[in-house]
Amino acid sequence: MSKRVDKDAMACNKPRRTPDHPKKSHVVKACYDGKEKVIRFGEQGASTAGKPKEGESDRMKTKRASFKARHSANIAKGKSSAAWWADKVKWTTIPIGFIYLLAVGEAHACYSSQNFNSMPILQDNPAGSP
Repeated sequence: MSKRVDKDAMACNKPRRTPDHPKKSHVVKACYDGKEKVIRFGEQGASTAGKPKEGESDRMKTKRASFKARHSANIAKGKSSAAWWADKVKWTTIPIGFIYLLAVGEAHACYSSQNFNSMPILQDNPAGSP
């Protein structure tokens, strides 16, 4: 069972990976219109197309286009939708750092596509705890 998320301790609009969650790969505290909502999104273990790569196969291009078409209505809802976050984090066509900038709406230290794997991870047993 995955650890419960403390909404008060989470930063707004900053997605985190959740490798120990049984079904969802990421969690974010979405802050919009003066509301806060914890959203889990992304299928655990799914191989998404990710950022477009030079020489990308037609299969991956089709996979990305299919996701965006299938979830377009929910993506259009904005930050309150898990589909919006999955689109921006797992299917994006722009570097990860810009996603954080778009989500927050102001400049903060953020993650580039090169150091995506250094994104904070929510774990049941953080380093240093028994």
